Amino acid sequence: MLQDIRRGDDPQIAAVVQILVRLDADVILLTGIDYDYGQSALTGLAGLLEKAGASYPYAVALRPNTGIATGLDLDGNGRLGEPRDAMAFGLFAGQAGMAVLSRRPILTDQIRDFSGLKWKDFPKANLPTDMTPAAREVQLLSTSGHYEIPIQVASGQSLRLLAWYATPPVFDGPEDRNGLRNHDEAAFWLRLLEGGLSFPPPAAPFVILGQSNLDPNDGEGRRDAILDLLSHPALQDPQPRGTVSRQDQGQSGEASLDTALYQGGIGGLRVEVILPSADLKVSASGILWPPDSDPVAVTLTTASRHRPLWVDLTLP
Repeated sequence: MLQDIRRGDDPQIAAVVQILVRLDADVILLTGIDYDYGQSALTGLAGLLEKAGASYPYAVALRPNTGIATGLDLDGNGRLGEPRDAMAFGLFAGQAGMAVLSRRPILTDQIRDFSGLKWKDFPKANLPTDMTPAAREVQLLSTSGHYEIPIQVASGQSLRLLAWYATPPVFDGPEDRNGLRNHDEAAFWLRLLEGGLSFPPPAAPFVILGQSNLDPNDGEGRRDAILDLLSHPALQDPQPRGTVSRQDQGQSGEASLDTALYQGGIGGLRVEVILPSADLKVSASGILWPPDSDPVAVTLTTASRHRPLWVDLTLP
């Protein structure tokens, strides 16, 4: 990825930059972005955005669980060290992680990374029945991660991003390992909000956002956790719709924070969400999904199989 950024001729990266510039959001969650220890790739992407007129001076990426070796034959095929034997599927450590770009300061000293929670230690964990004792001892719950990233929005005031990127509930067998894990990754936020974990619940205001990889009404998967999350009394679901971009909306003049979610995955299903806490005012929301006749549609298709989801929040 870093090589492609530096070479400057990769059509997907160019398309991503064009779309992020068009969204013009204050805070962006990127999923499916490769992680490196020095954050060189993320810095390179931010540099391309800067050149295109979209400055994001603050950025953070945490190490995902993808590709981390377990030393075990998790898929039971008699071979070690394969992508499916990692803590989460990955051809290399750091593949398909998450990153945040922000125009507001990121309070890095207050970040909470919940991704070290073992699946077996998650309350009411839905572990596969064929999981070996050795696998139970090492397997982490999070596929990419579960993070709390505070963004400073005013003096003494922050907005906490609760971000996650779950495994798709497919690509497994009758043991439904991915389906069970996907369910529990969404249920993590339910337990956290309700004080059912060893971590204190997040302070309001906050926004849960990320790639659930599970449509609440269609496709495969276990839906009760995502449905409970969408209807949780501490949250609100803006149910973004439409085909216009954030920058095409009229401005009210109120202090606001534009939060966009841009991803790569399965088109046509609702497999990502932005769920603000109940104390926040949602001024507008939408999905950048123009008709095929719009030239932007070609750029979107080049950038990702998903469409960017955005929410405009009026801060208290």
